[in-house]
Amino acid sequence: MEWLTILHTNDLHSHFENWPRIRRYLTTTKRSTLASGESVFTFDLGDHVDRAQPFSEATAGQGNIQLMNQIGYDGATIGNNEGLGFTRSQLNHLYDQANFPVILGNLLTADQHRQPDWAVDHRLLTTEAGTKVLVLGLTAPYQLTYPLAGWQPVAAKLALSRLLAKYRSQANICVLLSHLGLDVDRELARSFPELDVIIGSHTHHLLRHGELVGQCLLAAAGKFGQFVGRIQLGFNSAHQLVSQAASVVATADLPVEAVDQTEITGLTTRGTTILTRHQFAQLPKRLIANPSGHPELVQLGMQAIAAAAGTQAAVLNAGLFLHDLPAGPVNKEQLLTLLPHGMHVMRVTLDGENLWRLVREFELARRFLRFFPQKGMGFRGKVFGELNYLGISYDPDTQTVAWQGAPLVKTRRYTLAMVDHYLFIPFFPTISIMGENDILYPELLREVFERYLALHYPLTIGNREEDESGS
Repeated sequence: MEWLTILHTNDLHSHFENWPRIRRYLTTTKRSTLASGESVFTFDLGDHVDRAQPFSEATAGQGNIQLMNQIGYDGATIGNNEGLGFTRSQLNHLYDQANFPVILGNLLTADQHRQPDWAVDHRLLTTEAGTKVLVLGLTAPYQLTYPLAGWQPVAAKLALSRLLAKYRSQANICVLLSHLGLDVDRELARSFPELDVIIGSHTHHLLRHGELVGQCLLAAAGKFGQFVGRIQLGFNSAHQLVSQAASVVATADLPVEAVDQTEITGLTTRGTTILTRHQFAQLPKRLIANPSGHPELVQLGMQAIAAAAGTQAAVLNAGLFLHDLPAGPVNKEQLLTLLPHGMHVMRVTLDGENLWRLVREFELARRFLRFFPQKGMGFRGKVFGELNYLGISYDPDTQTVAWQGAPLVKTRRYTLAMVDHYLFIPFFPTISIMGENDILYPELLREVFERYLALHYPLTIGNREEDESGS
């Protein structure tokens, strides 16, 4: 009987507080497994990077790759945080220093429709006893946003059909690294009997003992490095899979060493130091954040996105702005803490009738959303907060909407700015049903706000020189 151990991590999202224990577990388990004469492979399923963390933001994800290099992964696929969190140029160089292959079979360059240079569409691994393992990788194919970032996503089933037809005959078993989500994993397991193991991620699901769908074993290890996944596969002398089991190890149960906290704190401190050096504006007064109000900070945010989108009107929720901005120089660390979200500005065009309908949706949801604990879809705050308008107004008594002080004209076309987050949450369906929506890549919301502040509140000469000398 031959045994193969597969260790896997996923959706760390730059939660480095768990990293030292994860690293020790992976490296020691690999070492002991190999010493016993058995084979072991290690994989990461993507979303290791989250730009809301100072170290990841300051190093454009390169710091995360340095950490991953400590493991000696046999392969990794990407998540949407890597694929959509960076510009195409940044992603093209994210893995330049990686000592592991990026396995990704459903993302092509939008201009040439070819495999990106930084990824391979499969990997064929061989165990010590000669069993051949085909490893494929797929990421969530966001059809709306990937083309805006310069990539052509391929639907999971279509990509998998092509990859299996091309490579499956070369191996004894097939392992899929999936950043697709649990529902998609289950569907793929039902549709493709050629798959033996699907290691899942993206929806942050935890399968403590795996899940068998047909003959395919599904495994998943939750989120934020809270668990590490472990799969045991057994083969007979003919290299046929005869035994399979999945489990997870809770990181909280792993031993802590005295140096761990120093390392964890050091990563954040390094990132914070780099970002703090980069000053870009100087505020004449303190700007107060109030998630349930209409502060000047949000008004500036709306002016910034309206300027970026070239519109006369804008909408923003106050919960996007997470803390005050003090008077004086503003730096990138403050900006990241203020707006850590992975959002972009979006230009939305509607006729007057549907703009009225959208504003009514805003108003009907207003009280509910004021303290609603919104999560995901690029949001990194606590509550959605109060909706704020620029250039439009609503009269609750007459239920009428005004544009720049004038009544709406039903047949006239109106364009306003907001964040793409509103397109992906279920509260404002008019945006997706009737809107002509233009998401403005590649800048994140905070980068748009930075540019606006730098233009309207420029650094004084003395502060600019200090910033340049410090960088």
